[in-house]
Amino acid sequence: MVTSAHEASHRIFQERPEILVPVFGTLGLPFPEKASVDVLTPDATELQPLERRVDSVLRIQPSDGEDFLLAIEAQGRRDPDKEASWPYYVAYLRAKFRLPVLLLVVCKSRATARWAAGPFDCGARGWTAQTTWPLVVGPDNVPVITERRAVEENLAMATFSALTHGNNPDAAPILEALAHAVQASDKKSATYYNDLLDVGLGDTRAGAKWRELMTFVTYFPGRGTVRETAYLEGKAEGKAEGEATALLRVLAVRGIDVPEETRERIGTCADLAVLNRWLERAVHAGTVDELFVEDGTEPCEA
Repeated sequence: MVTSAHEASHRIFQERPEILVPVFGTLGLPFPEKASVDVLTPDATELQPLERRVDSVLRIQPSDGEDFLLAIEAQGRRDPDKEASWPYYVAYLRAKFRLPVLLLVVCKSRATARWAAGPFDCGARGWTAQTTWPLVVGPDNVPVITERRAVEENLAMATFSALTHGNNPDAAPILEALAHAVQASDKKSATYYNDLLDVGLGDTRAGAKWRELMTFVTYFPGRGTVRETAYLEGKAEGKAEGEATALLRVLAVRGIDVPEETRERIGTCADLAVLNRWLERAVHAGTVDELFVEDGTEPCEA
């Protein structure tokens, strides 16, 4: 099942591709300092009624070398089915785009990371037809970034570090350094990273710690922080408008396009029960239309 934490672990590569250089550095592989990065469709479905979807696919265009594709999978646990689907993704993308393909697997568990490293062989009777060697990043090779200056220099990588080490009981120092850096950043960046960590860490001890750090009444009283400002604005606008704002933020963090007419529908809805139902669906929806599935009488119609 796709979860918010799953989405956060790979979407950060789409939305903050500057982390590719330090992530590849942890793997001991060179990555071009100057390269354009394009997000490609993750759909790997053929004409047969069998859906296959890569979490993220990036096209890397170095300034000094051949283009290549980077397929990114966020893996929360060991899944034997991936031993067949990952080689398929690599082969399919290679055939479709006629470009070299690398597979990067992001793990939060050391045991899952050890399994995900493979290799995964396909062959019979003593002959190997294909071998897949995923690149793997996880708690063992993603640095724990707690030094405030390092966090400020690369907020995206520090956020990725926090997401990767979210299950570590000693994650608090990472989050504390991040909280200071996020609060010091511009409002747009602060909102993005705060929401990404809120969603990505989920209902974990680290998630609770992050929300504690970013709640103005316990950590940043009276300092005009993004969290404080958002809270006060939401209170002034009323609960319904606050829920609508939260819903639109979740959709933005998940990269779901919201047409203007749908944005207006959400913003003008005054029914808290409906807004809460839409907010719950937004965590797992693939498109904005999935918020409005028919389940009986649905107020706030378009």
